[in-house]
Amino acid sequence: MRRFLKRLQFLIKFHKSIPFIKDFFRSAEVKSSNKWLFAMLLIGYITFPFDIIPDFLIWFGIFDDITVAAILLQWMVKIAPDSLKAKHQLFDQEI
Repeated sequence: MRRFLKRLQFLIKFHKSIPFIKDFFRSAEVKSSNKWLFAMLLIGYITFPFDIIPDFLIWFGIFDDITVAAILLQWMVKIAPDSLKAKHQLFDQEI
């Protein structure tokens, strides 16, 4: 339950993650293979027509999209270099 609440808190503050995502892809400290991996995962999930739970089930369909986005963003934070985490003050958001 604690992990779920931390993910929910992470999503509420999503707008604060946008500068981190931009810096993650621009940083020379992040391996290009990691940049490609996350770019493909994000683009693939956005363009993939099938979801775990269909979006026509309004709340449940949106919830699985949000959960996948949160997991990907948290994974990005986890592998980001410490300098990038410190710049965006993301040490406390790791799960």
